[in-house]
Amino acid sequence: MKTMSLDFKSRRSMISARRGMVGASNPLAAQAGLNILRQGGNAADAAVATSAMMNVMDPGSCGIGGDCFALYYDAATKQVSALNGSGRAPQALTLETVRAMGWDRMNPRHAHSVTVPGAVRGWHDLLERHGTMTLADALTEAIHYAGDGYPTAPVVGLRWERSAPFLRSAANAEDYLPNGAPPKAGQIVRLPGLAKTLRAIAEGGPDAFYTGPTAEAIVKSLAEHGGLMTLDDLKNHRSTWDEPIHTDYRGLTVYECPPNGQGLTALIALNIAEQFDLASRPWDSPERLHLMVESMRLAWADAHEYIADMRRADVPVEKLLSKDYAAARAGLISNYYTMDPPPTPGELPGGSDTIYLSAVDGAGNACSFIKSLYMGFGVGIVAEGTGVWLQNRGAGFSLRPGHRNALAPGKRPYHTIIPGMALKDGELWASFGVMGGFMQPQGHFQVISAMVDDELNPQEALDRPRWMIQNGDPGGALLIEEGTPFKTMADLAERGHRIQPEAGLGRGNFGRGQIIRRVDGVLHGGSEPRADGQIAAY
Repeated sequence: MKTMSLDFKSRRSMISARRGMVGASNPLAAQAGLNILRQGGNAADAAVATSAMMNVMDPGSCGIGGDCFALYYDAATKQVSALNGSGRAPQALTLETVRAMGWDRMNPRHAHSVTVPGAVRGWHDLLERHGTMTLADALTEAIHYAGDGYPTAPVVGLRWERSAPFLRSAANAEDYLPNGAPPKAGQIVRLPGLAKTLRAIAEGGPDAFYTGPTAEAIVKSLAEHGGLMTLDDLKNHRSTWDEPIHTDYRGLTVYECPPNGQGLTALIALNIAEQFDLASRPWDSPERLHLMVESMRLAWADAHEYIADMRRADVPVEKLLSKDYAAARAGLISNYYTMDPPPTPGELPGGSDTIYLSAVDGAGNACSFIKSLYMGFGVGIVAEGTGVWLQNRGAGFSLRPGHRNALAPGKRPYHTIIPGMALKDGELWASFGVMGGFMQPQGHFQVISAMVDDELNPQEALDRPRWMIQNGDPGGALLIEEGTPFKTMADLAERGHRIQPEAGLGRGNFGRGQIIRRVDGVLHGGSEPRADGQIAAY
């Protein structure tokens, strides 16, 4: 079968249903979540089942060696809660340790960039607070497919194939190179090591991951590559439940998880853009795109300065989300020229391998869930005998002494993965997300604007061509997807933006999203045309 190029035109219809809906970037994963809803489970149960399946279906993007975040809307209380399932730096790893190695930035492919994996504890804690089923119930289909095999999806197969040189140099990665090569689209893949580990978690809960043989394999494999993680680092890991942050955008309350995640960036951009009448301009006009991009540049400047572990650093969220602050920032934007000089550039490495999923049940409970290894196949180390890829989230730390986000023992790094939620008058309006490194807050900003300012449905909002400020660098180049008028790109270039058109494989830069809206008790869903997924509903 010919390798997929992503050079295609796609039109999908919005899916509508009443009793339950799941959106994920793999059809088998979405259907696994839907099966949970059909069995009487709720949105939390379906989210964990779908997440576990995505670990199997897209192992380069997510896994139990990585982290997770979730927003959950409880229809009975009309409250949104925020789960931070991200891990922390090992207690033995200090800023002085890595600076003594000559680093001025974290090395994303060194064992020192591996933070404690938070996903398994996150699954457990989400189910414990909001679910109705056990972890064993939620892992059933993931265990089956990991052990018995599944056909590789086209976009995942393409990304897997492009990672071949890296995979051949990775540690203990044999399961992920069947017959010595990456699987092609449609090829059956079996992951016996991962199946064994998932089965152990189903039987023993999170302790089967954070203690015992799996934990020992993680520590041993990292130590062989210079890592300092200990069994106590794993045993002592805990998720946290936080108060979500939010802002009002033209009457819609948009929620994000608080820092250490970068959801604050999307809310700042929405606040600044709200100062302009975007709806009066066509979505693809240079006037509108310029204002949105400049709003985003200012948001990125704040993100690089302020986003950090709020339990270890002062992050002035209330000030950054105030409308007065947004008005002052909007006053810095010219209608005719991009900022010169641009805001201070950031120092974080890029990473785009993540999975986002959304689940809404018939009662209106919703779970917006995201999980990631950060870069493709994480740090490039599989814990021996477990099938577990280890994340490289520690690459998100700054090595600048005194910076809010500077590396420190037991600290959480700047995190790119962000789930989104929106309410109107206290009722669920949308559970949404757009994954993909620094594209994520830019994707949140663009799909919310599309649905609010242009009244698009979820599928139309995801189909629309996107733009991205490269690497979240406030002064970075502006990537623009195929489908945006050439005249608009030329006008933006005249305004000082460094334009980089993207088509074909370049479309992968613009993330992969899922959106579920709820209107008068009816669920309406859209799934990313740039990925393999779908909306599953009944």
